[in-house]
Amino acid sequence: MEIIPAIDILGGRCVRLTQGDYDRVETFDDDPVEVAGRWAALGAQRLHVVDLDGARRGEPVHLEVLERIVARVGCPVQFGGGVRTLETVRAVLATGVDRAILGTVAVEDSTLVARASAEFPGRIAVGIDARGGRVAVRGWRELSEHRAVDLAVEMERLGTAALIYTDILKDGTLSGPNLAELRTIVEAVQIPVIASGGVGSLADLLSLLTLQPLGLAGAIVGRALYTGDVDLGEALRAVGPERWQDVPPADAVWG
Repeated sequence: MEIIPAIDILGGRCVRLTQGDYDRVETFDDDPVEVAGRWAALGAQRLHVVDLDGARRGEPVHLEVLERIVARVGCPVQFGGGVRTLETVRAVLATGVDRAILGTVAVEDSTLVARASAEFPGRIAVGIDARGGRVAVRGWRELSEHRAVDLAVEMERLGTAALIYTDILKDGTLSGPNLAELRTIVEAVQIPVIASGGVGSLADLLSLLTLQPLGLAGAIVGRALYTGDVDLGEALRAVGPERWQDVPPADAVWG
């Protein structure tokens, strides 16, 4: 199971929101590129970069920062936030990222999901952000009538390479993942699912391992990494393969 550090960018800074609320923001670093380099140095298997300004505006704002992150790290990077047209998908993937993440548009324009997945096989992921089992859109500010599990099944049918499931009520709370909702999603599809929201401890990550045989491919960790509640190296050693046994301790990189 991949342990994936989250880098959320707002106003050019690395921040974390609580439950997707732009009014509940905490800044952790002024330089997202430097943060990405540190997570990569600690052995990150993949990075999850979100353009929060882009999600709110409807088009990416920080592609230049994304390019610098990709150039800095050696691991795959996935990116979302305002990716709502095919032209934007092309621009995002041109930066060298491994995957472009579609969110709002997956609800509003399924044809675009199918076209992007056909043009870039294996490189389109769909972010399903849900509150109470219903899908939220437009930077989590609006709640749609779509059930998360129904959208997951439809996105698989359209050729999506992976799903990223975020429980908004858990996001940024360190209160543990919503295992019941995650199980519903992973049992409904055959494509890889990445969990997001609520991881606050190593025990939370270990609890997610119970869903790995069903198709859970990774876990995105945000606030817990920045507060120190989860040590990336320790997490990799606990849930990753043997090659992660020699990752350095966090204080060797962060100081």
